[in-house]
Amino acid sequence: MQEAMTLRLSQTLAEFGPGFTFVGRQYHLDVDGDDFFVDLLLYHVPSDCYVVVELKAGKFKPEHLGQLNFYVAAVDDMLRLPRQAPTVGILACGSKNERTVRYALDGSAQPLAVTSYTYEALPVAEKATLPSPDAITAALERDTDILPGP
Repeated sequence: MQEAMTLRLSQTLAEFGPGFTFVGRQYHLDVDGDDFFVDLLLYHVPSDCYVVVELKAGKFKPEHLGQLNFYVAAVDDMLRLPRQAPTVGILACGSKNERTVRYALDGSAQPLAVTSYTYEALPVAEKATLPSPDAITAALERDTDILPGP
């Protein structure tokens, strides 16, 4: 079973693109006694940054972006070293309303992606090294249960 998990994780990371490493699934963040869990925490070696991936099965809601912003800020504060690039957040959801996504992102200064709409708005350097949210969704939809977690 461990070999199957390792193989599936390797395949999923390969589908994301070169240079990704797995940090954790349901990665625990303790914020002054409050518990939070990042769906998937990766590290992108070429960009030298953490990548927070949040998965939502249903339609995009603005509060999903608030949660992702919180996780990105927490990872930046608690895990990121000064030499590392800022954390990137990716929200993979089942569907979205373009206008709702645009309104939700208008006030965000974090490098975030919500499906292909905001992926296009990422800085060129991040777009060149990070997979599109569609690619992440496709990779994770195949079998998220096999990824190790708590």
